[in-house]
Amino acid sequence: MENFDEKLEAFAALLEQQQRQRYRNQFGTEHPELENAACSTSIKPGKKYSKIDIGTSGKYMVVNETGEIFGIKAYGVIHRGHPYGTLDTTAKFWWGDYSAMGET
Repeated sequence: MENFDEKLEAFAALLEQQQRQRYRNQFGTEHPELENAACSTSIKPGKKYSKIDIGTSGKYMVVNETGEIFGIKAYGVIHRGHPYGTLDTTAKFWWGDYSAMGET
């Protein structure tokens, strides 16, 4: 079984892949430097939550203890009203739009 860090890395990779797919469908492939700036993901670990950023903006927060994924209200502030499953259910969502689209 994968550990939390591996699941988090896999989620960030899925998020980036689907963001890039949407970007290419919308804008084409003429400017790869803009695509990299707009679609690259990064993980910022914390004591209670891990933050997933897309480009330079915060996008999702993951509860380290449970693996639950939430949107954010402001950078570093979890939005419990925007739940997106867990690290075990990431395949049930489309992560390429502005926010995750419901279970598939």
